[in-house]
This record gives sequence, C-alpha cells and structure tokens, in this order.
Amino acid sequence: MMLLLRLFYEYAKVGLFAVGGGLATVPFLQHLGETTGWFTDAELSTMIAVSESTPGPMGVNMATYVGFKLDGVAGAVVATLGLIFPSIVVILIIAGFLQKFRQSRRVDAVFRGLRPASTALIASAGLSVAVSVFFAANNASPDSFPAVRWEAVLLAVAVFACMQIKGLKKLHPICFIAAAAVIGVVFQF
Repeated sequence: MMLLLRLFYEYAKVGLFAVGGGLATVPFLQHLGETTGWFTDAELSTMIAVSESTPGPMGVNMATYVGFKLDGVAGAVVATLGLIFPSIVVILIIAGFLQKFRQSRRVDAVFRGLRPASTALIASAGLSVAVSVFFAANNASPDSFPAVRWEAVLLAVAVFACMQIKGLKKLHPICFIAAAAVIGVVFQF
C-alpha cells in the first residue's frame, strides 16, 4: 500500500510540474529514477523509445510501465492516475474561470512566460536522450570520454535523409519510427 501511495505522489509531482507534455517530463523522470532507484538512465532511454513508438502520450506510457514493473496492474493504474491527476484538476479549475480570464493580460503574460520554460525543458530532454543514444559510456575509467555509437548516429542520419526525399516526405512519421524500430531489432543496437 505504501508503494502505491508513493507511486501516486511521485507521479503527481511529475504531472504537476512537467509543463509542455511528453519530452518535458524527461528531466523530472530522470530525477525520479535517481532518487527512487525505480529505473536507470538506460531504462529511461528504452522507455522513451518504446513510449514514442506506441500509441498514447509518452509520459502516461512511461508511468504505466514503471507502475506495472513495481506493483503489477495496481501499480500501473496508480502511477498513471498520479501523472494525470494534476492536469485534470488544473483543467477543471481553468474551465470554471475561463470566461473571466479569457481576455486577461496577466494570464496571457503567464503563458508567454511558460513557453520558453517549456521549450527549455523539451530541449534539455532532447539533448539528454541524444547523449544517451549516441554515446556509450566507456567502462575503462569513470573519467574517460564516452564512445560514439556510430550505428545509432548513422541510423539517425539515414532517417533524417529519408525524411527529406520528396517521395518519402508524404509518409506518416510512424512509418519512419517503425522502420527504425525494425532496424534496431534486426541489428541489435
């Protein structure tokens, strides 16, 4: 029971402060993994890849996975509810006051201030994911420079190049994600 309460509490904090959605939750999830030991950075990178490849919001998919890993179906449900609970409460409160604040300069200023913060969180998450995907830690020494994972770099460049080809530009992004997933499975990287 204590684990379920902690799951709800920890994911409610993530849901409350991760303004900007999916990738904006990554820095909070990194901190959560470090403080609780529920998952490692490598597992977080895998969760991001799988969550981006499956239907549904990325943060919800990751919360569901971690909750299930820790306490089965009950953990999955509680972690997911914890993540979405703050959003539901905020949306209900905002909906109640929407007409009053619709033309407010202060509300507009708050949202203008949130945009750069959300952009920074997403950029930070993207950089963290790129580093964890493109570089492999060298086990020889903690001070050594990480080795470049060339197969990941080449796959990223290949996908980007394919997305620039006129005939392929019309394809849905899921086609590129699926192709990259198949290549990752076939070549085991």
